[in-house]
Amino acid sequence: MLAPGSKKTHRSYVWAYATSQFCETAAVVYDFSPSRAGEHARNFLQDWKGKLVCDDFGGYKASFELGVTEIGCMAHARRKFFELHATNKSLLAEQALRYIQLLYEIESEVRDLEPDLRRRIRQEKALPVMDMLHAWMIAQRDLMLEGSAISRALDYSLKRWAALSRYLDDGAVPIDNNWAENQIRPWALGRKNWLFAGSLRSGKRAAAIMSLIQSARLNGHDPYAYLKDVLTRLPTQRASEIEQLLPHKWQQV
Repeated sequence: MLAPGSKKTHRSYVWAYATSQFCETAAVVYDFSPSRAGEHARNFLQDWKGKLVCDDFGGYKASFELGVTEIGCMAHARRKFFELHATNKSLLAEQALRYIQLLYEIESEVRDLEPDLRRRIRQEKALPVMDMLHAWMIAQRDLMLEGSAISRALDYSLKRWAALSRYLDDGAVPIDNNWAENQIRPWALGRKNWLFAGSLRSGKRAAAIMSLIQSARLNGHDPYAYLKDVLTRLPTQRASEIEQLLPHKWQQV
């Protein structure tokens, strides 16, 4: 982000808040902020008390203390072991990956089912795998040297086990936050062309526009057709009916 008047640039951040792939409402909202401080998450979520699927980023901790339920991301837990296996062919990491692969195979099986049925199958098939994985991790951790790479990978999962296990009890909750991470890709690709935002205000405007464009895509709309129709109708749209122009409710006239 350009810092007007100082002839310098400032590193800024885009936060992505998305409904899950299992939610009836398909939407993503981006929040442009000047830092990664947890206060930005708290200010955005405000009084919301839902379930937040996320990694171990410390900025969310205060929100959990205020009533938000933490759902751990299995993909982040897996990544620790994947990196170990990729760099030194760790057999322990390979075993962890096998357990986690079983969990993802079950997720492939229940992907298109109703939430209640998804939860029941998870309880029947995934819960025993999670119990085996947990017992295996505890046993291996007792054998590892403190501070070793494998001990750090094990600690990441063991310290967050309650959060990582919560997806088993709610069929509307995903096993990881890959869906949300995918929604940040348009920014990762676009910034190579954009290079920077002109100011904090322009960054926030870009976030609002990108929220509409990407949410339109998630709902199967052509973003150009959506924005053209919305901008045409906006001047005469009643304020009480403005929600009808949101991507998940919009219908082309």
